[in-house]
Amino acid sequence: MNQSILTTKEFVEKYELMAKKALGQNFLLDANITDKIVRLSLAHQHMDNLSGQNVLEVGPGPGGLTQAVLRQNPDLLTVIEMDERCLEILAEIKAFYPQLEIVSGDALNYDWKAKKDQQGAFHIVSNLPYNISVVLLANWLKQIECFKSLTLMFQKEVGERILAMPGTKDYGRLSVISQLQCEVTKLFDLPPTCFVPAPKIWSSVLLFLPRQNSIGSELFAKVEKLTGLAFGQRRKMIRQSLKVIEGISDYLNELGIDPTLRAEDLTPDDYLNIAKRLG
Repeated sequence: MNQSILTTKEFVEKYELMAKKALGQNFLLDANITDKIVRLSLAHQHMDNLSGQNVLEVGPGPGGLTQAVLRQNPDLLTVIEMDERCLEILAEIKAFYPQLEIVSGDALNYDWKAKKDQQGAFHIVSNLPYNISVVLLANWLKQIECFKSLTLMFQKEVGERILAMPGTKDYGRLSVISQLQCEVTKLFDLPPTCFVPAPKIWSSVLLFLPRQNSIGSELFAKVEKLTGLAFGQRRKMIRQSLKVIEGISDYLNELGIDPTLRAEDLTPDDYLNIAKRLG
């Protein structure tokens, strides 16, 4: 092809694309940064490139991260975009990369299990829309068997909650379910100036690698219930916050867990062990 593909900045200018706050959009236009996201993710997974791999991206927008993924030669990259303004840009990118599959729709309604059943487990690489990032992550953790890895960008404070250790102020439900299902590594932080428009907060890129002993959806739901009760009243002792669970005193005694501890004092494994005793 004689014509060369436009940069993300050029696409944004060509289509006069303005980020929509309602969609949680902040565009990442610098190819050095999008390439760094993919490069560091691959390095931590001991992979040279994405050859032979299926990848999925949520909210590609004008396609900056999309192009970075495609430069690593995946067999297939599926992008899910609900902003119709971005579909023409993605179609232009597809003219250069036929392995790009464009899905127009809402990622919250996407059937991840059906994709896994059709094509096998896949990687997710996304600069997530901030307004749905936690909802998406919780849904993915519940179906972690669908994924080989998740390389995701969050608001920095969300990243800190995901990575938080027991006994710290940021430790909570999100920490427990993330760390039970995955080994989570922070790749790097990004200042607001990397984005258009610049948000008021920093962002963090995290890599989630599913654990071999990750738990199924039924047990996961029990952990969610437990952590909801415990962290919903995090200043109370767990004997009080979990008192609605029949037999909780016996369970805590059997597991050697002090009933006067508070929610943030229990480890992810503590919550898992209690969940295993629930009917």
